[in-house]
Amino acid sequence: MIFNIRTEIINKFQLNRNKSAAVLFIVDSKSMKNELAATLNELGIELNKIQLEKFLKKDETELISVLPKGKPDLMLIKKINADKSFNQDFFRNYLSDVIQKLNDYEIDNLQLQIPDEKKVERKFPSYNYCLQTIAEGIYLGNYNFNIYKSDKKKPKNIMVSLITGDAAAVKTAFEKGKNIIESVSFARDMINEPAITLTPQEMYIRSKKELTKHGIKVNLFDKKKLTQKKMNAILAVGNASANPPLLMIMRYKPSVKPKRKIALVGKGVTYDTGGLSIKPTLGMNEMNADMAGAGTVVGIMIAAAKLKLPVELIGVTPLVENMISGGSYKPGDVVKTSSGKSIEVKDTDAEGRIVLADALEFASKEKPDEIIDFATLTGAVAVALGLFIAGVFSRDEELITKLVAAGNKTHERLWAMPFFDDYNDLIKSDIADVSNLGPRWGGAITAGKFLEHFVDKSIPWAHIDLAGPALKHKSTSYTEKYNTAFGVRLIVDYLQTI
Repeated sequence: MIFNIRTEIINKFQLNRNKSAAVLFIVDSKSMKNELAATLNELGIELNKIQLEKFLKKDETELISVLPKGKPDLMLIKKINADKSFNQDFFRNYLSDVIQKLNDYEIDNLQLQIPDEKKVERKFPSYNYCLQTIAEGIYLGNYNFNIYKSDKKKPKNIMVSLITGDAAAVKTAFEKGKNIIESVSFARDMINEPAITLTPQEMYIRSKKELTKHGIKVNLFDKKKLTQKKMNAILAVGNASANPPLLMIMRYKPSVKPKRKIALVGKGVTYDTGGLSIKPTLGMNEMNADMAGAGTVVGIMIAAAKLKLPVELIGVTPLVENMISGGSYKPGDVVKTSSGKSIEVKDTDAEGRIVLADALEFASKEKPDEIIDFATLTGAVAVALGLFIAGVFSRDEELITKLVAAGNKTHERLWAMPFFDDYNDLIKSDIADVSNLGPRWGGAITAGKFLEHFVDKSIPWAHIDLAGPALKHKSTSYTEKYNTAFGVRLIVDYLQTI
């Protein structure tokens, strides 16, 4: 983290503090110039006239001014525009950027004007959610991953002063936002960890240590247990590695009668060489994050426990390395899964769907009300949708609608992909029940159709291919430098609607 953050709630700016920064928001309107002048006059702040005139122009959105005299030392003013740029991610994205910028200044107090409800009510489902996004922005911006840097600096102390007349609502929203982002950050730490240290066993150890703190039960199937359970799909992919394959099972039960029982399944390939169908070097550079689906499931489980959500959750994450050795599975092999169905292996780099076959079969036997799986499954989905949006695949229109709505709200956006049965013809095998690879076209869809073979048809199921947004990208200030743990905030929001 960048700062050791403490928060306080105050009812007005206290501009006499040393090493202070102040943030205020102004609505872009015809009366903006007069309103801003009145606000600055009330605060006793005099800004550079050239800067101020530039800020008032249509295309300018932010003013950053270091004040040579008086307080605060640093002044930031942000326009709230009524156009499309003002959405439910506005405060989250902007305040994340502010926290990162403050690292360049000797600032130990940030005074933040909480916007009035009337300024934001049209864009947010509730004022409380607006306040939550403000908290999320601050804590998302505070994330970094620098444990391997020799010149890393200790986190600086900063007091974030929240200026509001509604202390109770702000306090509640900030507690909730902090709990969610702490869960996201735990998942991000694992997803950003190099594969040399985050082996399947190490991911299990770290996850269990944190999960049990929150009352979540964790079980492990080791190689012997996987063999007993005939989980040959997980074994086939993991057998080539010196680090044996595992299956981690997490169980969260609320203290009240659960509204629903949901299984969350996550792909946990802690490193992917492609196996004998080896990737080029550039294709391997980010493969430490091929366990992002499993990391997301761990993050969701922690957040659910922190927030005491009234749903029962079962997390199922196969943890493997897809390596190369004399024990590698091979193109042309046939693997018989725990379901009894067989897979023709046409490409050992399509390994994620193979390990998920056993995991989805296990989740189905738990008889949940629904199953949602998460996987960095295909490059094809990123070709189709870019790096900012994940693909969601399902036959259940109601489930898709709810997940997409939660994605739009949290800005972890989903796009519903075609899922017609026509695509099943593309993964037929002459020697097995299904092939793990179809033709070049529609690769993300055929991967989803492959997974469908291993899900109980009576259970509503959605598959989320997050191969694009799980990795760092330039969509927002909080996703630009580090892998993202995409899906944690999305599913936590979805679970609150049940």
